[in-house]
Amino acid sequence: MFVATKDKPLATTVTGSLPRPSWYTADLDGRSFSVAMADRTYREQYLDTVKTYITDQNRAGLDILVDGDARFDNDAAGRSWFAYVLERLQGCCEPHMTHHSTAAARDKIPGDIMYEVVETRLPPYVRGKVDRGSLEYDKVWKAAQAMTTKPMKLGGISGGLVEGMLDNQHYKDRRDLIMDISTALNREYNALADAGCPVIQVEEPAIHGRVGIVDDPILTPEFYVDAFNQEVKSLRDKTEVWCHACWGSPYAQRVEHSDLSYERALPYLDQLDVDVLTFEAAENDGMDLEVIGRLVGKDKKVCIGVVSHRRLQVERPEDVAALVRKAIKYIEPERLVLSTDCGFGRDGMSRAHAFYKMVAIARGANIVRAELGLDEVPIPATNPAYALLPIA
Repeated sequence: MFVATKDKPLATTVTGSLPRPSWYTADLDGRSFSVAMADRTYREQYLDTVKTYITDQNRAGLDILVDGDARFDNDAAGRSWFAYVLERLQGCCEPHMTHHSTAAARDKIPGDIMYEVVETRLPPYVRGKVDRGSLEYDKVWKAAQAMTTKPMKLGGISGGLVEGMLDNQHYKDRRDLIMDISTALNREYNALADAGCPVIQVEEPAIHGRVGIVDDPILTPEFYVDAFNQEVKSLRDKTEVWCHACWGSPYAQRVEHSDLSYERALPYLDQLDVDVLTFEAAENDGMDLEVIGRLVGKDKKVCIGVVSHRRLQVERPEDVAALVRKAIKYIEPERLVLSTDCGFGRDGMSRAHAFYKMVAIARGANIVRAELGLDEVPIPATNPAYALLPIA
């Protein structure tokens, strides 16, 4: 169901991660969120960080907010995006340096920045049946939603991609492992929806990163669709469900060596049981907008990145507006959501870059809203009355 984006054409948001403040030095270090929140230092730093993220997003004029993935540890290249789940699923243990089976790791060699990413992922063993564990997404969301009246989106890695980061010593069939992870995460997401979360975003369905890239007769696109839909089963009856599909963000890098198209994956992505599909569009200048508009069903909304998470140059609002105008040639404004290509964290850029890119999203959206006769959204960051240096 549509909740956060209901009756909100050209709603604005960001993907999830935001650059970590330099003073945020505490980590979960394998603890559950609720246990860590009893640690006075962790609790203060964590909550202050989330407050900072929310303040910045409000100043930027965004409609749908995120907690910046503040729960993640300060690991190299965003390792904790994987590790938060891997360290808490039952049946997983002993992270260690070894190769992993994600498609993107297949062609990386020493001297590539992405090989350093491979080295630092540290897959854990699977020693027993995988089950839910202490992810506590509902508590993580509550801590952030309590600070704002705007809808708070919470996202997490998909089960299909989690499996590629495991050293499986237990399951004879990888498909059984993926399905058990998906079932465990489904229980977690349903608890999150029951707590009231208005937008749940499941990230990287292991489809677009494999279709036309690797040919696996067992882990087929059809199987990954089934696994993803198991992961989100029953959620759309309770809340708004998004699927985020990008081309990578560790160290602000693509996980493939060149730009790729979503076209071959779109027939499978459109079968996912979600309300909103998200795509990169800024980095590739909207090269797939026509085919996205043609192949994504009208029952779904489309969220496009209108600013890049890889380039440090902050986009001009006019450039954002131009990309939005290009998108609405193929996707109705009432079905279009505006975001970032991917998260700003993962050792990608500074807080200042991230903040002004968020402002650019809202400013560009307002340009097109005005052209369409829609209400503009206030952007406190652009109010000259609040500038420390008055305009000459």
